Amino acid sequence: MSSNNEFTETEKIQIGDDSKTSLVREQFGRLYNIMRELRTKCPWDREQTHDSLRQYLLEEVYEVLETLDEKHYEELCKEMGDLMLQILFHSRITSENNIFDITDVIRSLNDKLIRRHPHVFGEVIANDAEQVLKNWEQIKLTETDRQSVLDGVPKTMPALARAYRVQEKASRVGFDWGDIKDVWPKVYEELKELEEALEKKDLEKTEDELGDVLFSIVNISRFLEVNPEDALRGTIEKFMRRFMYVEQKFTELKRPMKGASLEEMDVFWNEAKKMELK
Repeated sequence: MSSNNEFTETEKIQIGDDSKTSLVREQFGRLYNIMRELRTKCPWDREQTHDSLRQYLLEEVYEVLETLDEKHYEELCKEMGDLMLQILFHSRITSENNIFDITDVIRSLNDKLIRRHPHVFGEVIANDAEQVLKNWEQIKLTETDRQSVLDGVPKTMPALARAYRVQEKASRVGFDWGDIKDVWPKVYEELKELEEALEKKDLEKTEDELGDVLFSIVNISRFLEVNPEDALRGTIEKFMRRFMYVEQKFTELKRPMKGASLEEMDVFWNEAKKMELK
């Protein structure tokens, strides 16, 4: 754990306060003290471990994302607080084991933000966001023993998001198509290979080719600057709305949906589509 008396090079850079800095210090200090008390005096909080808290961390991340999707910004304040609690919780546990504490977490983040923004805190010139991102990736490579720009993309990320991130990072070092027009032939090529694998009834090859199709579709989404996770999430919500409308209609008819013809279901499905267009 770092000594609080040691100053890093980036800490020597003076950053001015604003009118809310003292309030932030006060409230964050209070939160730190509350967390310390909970770990000392609450039986449930005291018995938690990194492993037992994993589910709550993931749950809080998804709840933050849901409030963003639904644009419930008043609710976002509460959900971000719940997420911050998880960070404090994990930091408190590591502090009790003399590994690091929340001060080290914040110091490390401060150092990283200053180090990776030399165009703000140094003499480097970056004229646009793309140059900032390229500088960011190059600086990352000098900070760690990473051998590839792709190192550090979490394996636990959702597959579509991970594909997007991997492609994005590769693109920043020039490994990319020149234009979206160059990507479409690759999509068609992968679809043809998938069709061929299906015809041969080669299940292993089919899975491999399906992955290639999805990966190439993510490339299309990247050129369109559309997040594939967001696009698919929106489609899922749309499907659910329409499907539940169909369910509702069969309920009103006092008929079970199971056993109805696809043509009957399509009538209500198309009704739902028309209602969305109004």
